[in-house]
Amino acid sequence: MHNIGSEVVLHTFLLFCRIGGCLMFMPGFSSSHVPRQARIFIAIAVTLAMAPLLLPSVKAAISSFTPLTGLQLMITEIVKGTLIGLMARIFFLALEFVATMAATSVGFANLPGVPIDEAQPMSSLATMITMTATVLFFMMDLHAEVMRALIASYKALPINGELSTQFNLVQLTDVLVRSFVLALQIGSPFILYAISINVLFGVANKLIPQIGIYFVSLPFVVMGGLFIMYFVLGDFLKLFMADFTKWLLTG
Repeated sequence: MHNIGSEVVLHTFLLFCRIGGCLMFMPGFSSSHVPRQARIFIAIAVTLAMAPLLLPSVKAAISSFTPLTGLQLMITEIVKGTLIGLMARIFFLALEFVATMAATSVGFANLPGVPIDEAQPMSSLATMITMTATVLFFMMDLHAEVMRALIASYKALPINGELSTQFNLVQLTDVLVRSFVLALQIGSPFILYAISINVLFGVANKLIPQIGIYFVSLPFVVMGGLFIMYFVLGDFLKLFMADFTKWLLTG
């Protein structure tokens, strides 16, 4: 048995600040349907599992520990962990955006579904897409890759290093650009479909103003949207998960 002193407890708590901040925004873990107590216990369990690997580097990085230094380190560690989790969360927010856009394009916007990963209800089609991506996140063991990235973050962002606001904003901006460009790429079939189908029925409405084209066109819009969804949904999710995995491995 080894004695666990107050210094080890404080160093472990600093690890918990970064890991807990990351899991607070990480897809799957941060869902509002996961109880807060469960999220806290998951963060504590992950921290204790990583502590033997990370405590030597933390102990070497902190030469002296005063109340003021401890408070500064707590704040910076929470911000660093939150930044890592938020960057991963942005990818899923971009997916939610493009899924909602796709649902609107194919006429499913007026059919609210049960919120599964989010607190706000979305259309049933968008809920299905985001839920599938969250399930793939765990099936592909990307949550384990997140843990590896957290361990590697202590080399890229040392625990005693200064918090560079410019560096963090640049990283956050790069992820925003990358995720929403990806969202536009995978959602482009639905954008083209929405433009073409609306132009087509707009011309038909001008040619035959006596008929309520909107009510006549809605079944055809939904049928065409489901037809496109049948062919592109697999590649849609493959491209998203491939780019997200690449970012986790290299970002």
